[in-house]
Amino acid sequence: MAEGRKSAPEQQSAGGWGALNAVERHLGKQQILLKGNRALLSMNKPGGFDCPSCAWPDPDKPHFAEYCENGAKAVAWEATKKRTGPDFFAEHTVEELKSWTDHDLEDHGRLTHPMRYDAAADKYYPVEWETALADIGERLRKLDPKRVNFYTSGRTSNEAAFLWQLHGRLFGTNNFPDCSDMCHMTTTVALPQSIGIGKGTVTLEDWEHCDALFIIGQNPGTNSPRMMTNLHGMAKRGVPIVAFNPLKERALVRFSDPQSPVEMLTGKGQKISSSYFQLRTGGDIMAMQGICKAVIAADDAAQEQGRPRVLDVAFLAEHTHGFEEFAEFVRNLVWDEIEHYTALSRNEIEHAADIYMKAERVIVCWGMGITQHKHGGDAMHQILNLLFLRGNVGRLGAGPCPIRGHSNVQGDRTVGINKTPTEAFLSKLDQAFGFRSPREHGHDTAECCEAILRGEVDAFLAMGGNFFRAIPDIERIAEKVPQIGLTVHVATKLNRSHLIHGKNAYILPALGRTELDMQNGQAQTITVEDSFSMVHGSTGMLAPASEHCRSEPWIIANLAKATVADRAVIDWDGMTADYDRIRDKIEEVFPDQFTDFNQRIGKPGGFKLPNSASERVWNTPTGKANFLFNPDIKDQNDDNPEHPHLQLMTLRSHDQFNTTIYSNNDRYRGVSGERMVVFMNEQDMAELGLSEGSMVEFTCATDVGTLRRVSGFKVVAYDVPKGCCGAYYPETNALLPLSHRDEGSNTPAAKSVPVIITRVEPGEPASSKPEVPVSRPAIPNPLTPAV
Repeated sequence: MAEGRKSAPEQQSAGGWGALNAVERHLGKQQILLKGNRALLSMNKPGGFDCPSCAWPDPDKPHFAEYCENGAKAVAWEATKKRTGPDFFAEHTVEELKSWTDHDLEDHGRLTHPMRYDAAADKYYPVEWETALADIGERLRKLDPKRVNFYTSGRTSNEAAFLWQLHGRLFGTNNFPDCSDMCHMTTTVALPQSIGIGKGTVTLEDWEHCDALFIIGQNPGTNSPRMMTNLHGMAKRGVPIVAFNPLKERALVRFSDPQSPVEMLTGKGQKISSSYFQLRTGGDIMAMQGICKAVIAADDAAQEQGRPRVLDVAFLAEHTHGFEEFAEFVRNLVWDEIEHYTALSRNEIEHAADIYMKAERVIVCWGMGITQHKHGGDAMHQILNLLFLRGNVGRLGAGPCPIRGHSNVQGDRTVGINKTPTEAFLSKLDQAFGFRSPREHGHDTAECCEAILRGEVDAFLAMGGNFFRAIPDIERIAEKVPQIGLTVHVATKLNRSHLIHGKNAYILPALGRTELDMQNGQAQTITVEDSFSMVHGSTGMLAPASEHCRSEPWIIANLAKATVADRAVIDWDGMTADYDRIRDKIEEVFPDQFTDFNQRIGKPGGFKLPNSASERVWNTPTGKANFLFNPDIKDQNDDNPEHPHLQLMTLRSHDQFNTTIYSNNDRYRGVSGERMVVFMNEQDMAELGLSEGSMVEFTCATDVGTLRRVSGFKVVAYDVPKGCCGAYYPETNALLPLSHRDEGSNTPAAKSVPVIITRVEPGEPASSKPEVPVSRPAIPNPLTPAV
């Protein structure tokens, strides 16, 4: 074992010079060192552009450099000087490009022309916009709307997402698979059951007043690094920060603020987590219930001894439903069982409870370590139950705080990207545009994939993203995509999904978030919604990568004109010429949320959308905040922890954003030049006869009738609980069955995939099970050298 690798998170601070060096290195690799640095100074500021990466909110008074390392990488990636034009496609067949790595495909540069697939040559060739749009429109008009899917990525603006759903519903479908289906749809479904709204209740102001912060299943150092500035400040002023995470993530241990001269000169960072609990994967339900048990026990003791109550009895009486049933349930939980499922001791859980009880105001954050489990919604309910006990919802400095991933993934939902729209929304939409929307529920991402497997999708249109690389069961689904009649991808760069195409296929080049969007001679502003429900403007500044790139609103409007222009009198050209008109229509459809939309988009930090739960108004069937629990569920996975398999967590590296791989390095975990690694507990390694550097293969242990196996992974010893392991996404997506997902939201359970790990000797072929057919891999080994 490499001892330095295991202990690296505790020995070195995240951030600091390493972050600054990484920024300049990535800008240099994309050949935009000067242009990129100038652009970064305008990012996340009034009048500038919003970060194309994570959804962390912008402060009212931004720093001189209001960006993080990974945001800078996203800008470098988008604003690159490199280009992928017609000459490139003329040199390479699609079959040849399938052997390229994810990194090399995107790293070749920005798309410059609309491209159409030619099956005879197995190549993409340039096509005029007018021709492409006319052909796509003609093909769509011949199809059953129920067999057409409109996918949306979180990079899509509010304006584009609103037009996208308008186009889809005018076409006649509610099939809107969305990137949030793969990450935070669990939040969107579970939170309303508890508090009546599918969003968190906190703002940056709440962060300034909280007395304790709990971070559960989230790695801010990699996935939302600007959050580290706030964590750094909270830690310096003595606010307890309690982390629950199976892996020891370096940024949650210690962080050096690149904007602190003292820390940069001394090399000493700030300790972030006051307590770090490495619970077993899937143990979040019992961990939260264990804390609740300790809090309620303390309150019971206080009553017996005549001391002040621990619980907020006034809040519980006035604002909640189901407390007594929940309290009795957790009183009866057995500590041995709690310890068994969490891999935490009673002392550790009671210590976390003590921190919670001593704080007057508590915020609980979570990420995909909660949402991407079979019972992710149930785990979220336990987080809310904990907050309810002391009235930590709907008051300053407290509340639930889901940390979304992509910059406008929450906004897409707000403006109508939803397979199950409400009647109130559809009625407003119909009134605003003079047609009748379909009422039948459509497909989310999982249901879209199932329809593809059944051969029930005739067209798939994607507004950004890398759908066919991000989904579960990618090998099985990729085999079926060539049967689809039409695939259309609006994109800034070439990615794997463009190579997994239908019989007729188009790639349409879009403007990036950083680029100047000129319409009718005027620079246009788009808007995005962050994790805290703040909406603010974003105005690009850089010259477009090509004169043939078009804005997403322009592409959608012209696609709609080619497809559904005869179905309603809609001023598509007028809305494209001036995005204020799109926002006027959004306000007309959502008058309570977007009042004076155009007048407020320039407000520093953005304006906050209404949030009923933050006002202690509970839009639930009971009219109260609901204590929810399932007495039959003790673990997020429904798996016996003594069963002979490991629980695999899929991870991002530090040089990665979603399926975009900036490099094959992971500085915070001590990995360099490779991604085919598995992080394992030393005891598990010994029991399986493995050592540092052993080559292994994964087999999914879930019995769903199909063998799912990936090979070529190298073992890395790491500080992770026994029975758990971690490996990078999307290289392990083929292990994840489409059926292995949260029961309420259909979100893939990618943070707890039951796997069997087998040693593979050099030169030894992967094992097989004759009784189970093995599908031919549709995705090559991601480390195959680029052609």
